[in-house]
Amino acid sequence: MRTNEELEGVSLLGEKKTVYPTDYAPEMLETFINKHPENEYLVTFNCPEFTSLCPKTGQPDFAKIVISYIPRERMVESKSLKLYLFSFRNHGDFHEDCVNIIMKDLVKLMDPKYIEVTGIFTPRGGISIYPFANYADAEHQYLKESRMIAQMNNVLK
Repeated sequence: MRTNEELEGVSLLGEKKTVYPTDYAPEMLETFINKHPENEYLVTFNCPEFTSLCPKTGQPDFAKIVISYIPRERMVESKSLKLYLFSFRNHGDFHEDCVNIIMKDLVKLMDPKYIEVTGIFTPRGGISIYPFANYADAEHQYLKESRMIAQMNNVLK
């Protein structure tokens, strides 16, 4: 069981009344201590109900966002991540921007060993866009490069 000290900074989990942000809100993100920093392991979040707005038309865009990372000392708390992703609902940005913003915010928050964010956006105007962004520390550059190549090969199939 985690101690109160280990849960310091986790304030949204367990709240009876959730307040959903109406604007882009990276300050919603919270972390907790990784109890296993000596292990290399992957954490994956599947967020199938992501929405944002087209910056030009204001029309809604819908996507599944998949986030996978190898933690270092801090890990993102899932309810705060959910609320953070919800904050894009009224945010106007292109698909590629949303994916890169999410990745950069999570890198800044956690300093992971490796992270990748994929956006699987539903078609609008007869075209689908699947942006992929990844980041790695010096020790995991091989993973960054191989995952980018794998993504490129998937697109070419």
